[in-house]
Amino acid sequence: MESLNSNQQISLTDKDGNTVVYNVLLTFKSTDFHKSYILIYPDGRPENQQVGVRAFALPPDEDPANPQSGDLMPIETQKEWDMVESVLNTFINPNE
Repeated sequence: MESLNSNQQISLTDKDGNTVVYNVLLTFKSTDFHKSYILIYPDGRPENQQVGVRAFALPPDEDPANPQSGDLMPIETQKEWDMVESVLNTFINPNE
């Protein structure tokens, strides 16, 4: 993660060196995994268009409400992915 601004956007550099801006969808802390997570999606997509959400773990002791370190970590296990997917589904469909 290169930067987080007050509009809840971050910019990442892809493998080709291009800067891509993402909107922060959700940040949360998991007591089961003792980690915080951030879910992001590409900026500039129409609201009704389906977009891919990317998820990362935040460094230890990072405040998920205000991440500032500039680092994102990969999600390491299938159990973590299952938990993140469950949180995302609950966020998107709160009545289900």
